[in-house]
Amino acid sequence: MPEPETEAPPEPVEPAGPSPLGVVRTPTGDAGVDALLERLADADHLAADGHTEVYEDVHRGLREALSALDAGPAPAPGPAGVPPYNHRS
Repeated sequence: MPEPETEAPPEPVEPAGPSPLGVVRTPTGDAGVDALLERLADADHLAADGHTEVYEDVHRGLREALSALDAGPAPAPGPAGVPPYNHRS
């Protein structure tokens, strides 16, 4: 009786490397925010386990930008040598 032919085990498949997601980032007109959005492109060249650091960095920067909007503009400095509040009785 002839021996049954055995199939060779399949060759291991190498996982695909990182590839760009192709997400379009539209400029906002705010240089700081636009720089943060461009930072997202760094994730395109990292393995999935490296994305978290990029996303957290961008999220932190966007939160800071929003917090700065809530704080409003800084008060204008007064004349030199004059305290900002003149408490007279």
